[in-house]
Amino acid sequence: MMFSADELSAVLRRVVAKDPEAFEALYRATSAKLYGIIVRIVVNRSVADDILQEVYVKVWQHVGDFDAAKASPITWLATIARNRAIDEVRRRKPDVAQEEIETIDVAGNDSHPLDALDRSQDLQALMGCLKTLDQEKRDIILLAYCRGLSREELARRYVRPVPTIKTWIHRGLAQLKACLSS
Repeated sequence: MMFSADELSAVLRRVVAKDPEAFEALYRATSAKLYGIIVRIVVNRSVADDILQEVYVKVWQHVGDFDAAKASPITWLATIARNRAIDEVRRRKPDVAQEEIETIDVAGNDSHPLDALDRSQDLQALMGCLKTLDQEKRDIILLAYCRGLSREELARRYVRPVPTIKTWIHRGLAQLKACLSS
């Protein structure tokens, strides 16, 4: 069931009075839309589930802050959801590079110990060069090439246009190539 902006404003006024039935109606009317916004940003559905729950807790606690003169109810709710999802992406970003570096297979399928040594040295050089990139480029390259995320998925995750993601990957790979060849 979808409400008009006026109906949603009326429901929010009832939620201000801490009416649990109004809150349930608000959830039923808006949760699918907010979940869609969140999952497009964080990609991971279980993380999106947690964020959606946090969004409604925040709405319950801060519903008195809603001002119909500044935004429609759905815009206010969507802004809360979007900001919380972006905060989560930013919070998780520092983990990406270390996780990916730790999961790279050092031994590989080398049949000779010297091949394994060469591979290990190449990996050390690559890791050293990765550390020269700024964190965002490094994370995007690792997510693209180690986890196989598409440019579109990366754009949603980092809340950037796809061409920006492509440019960052291109420049990051160029920096890696220059670093590895020196």
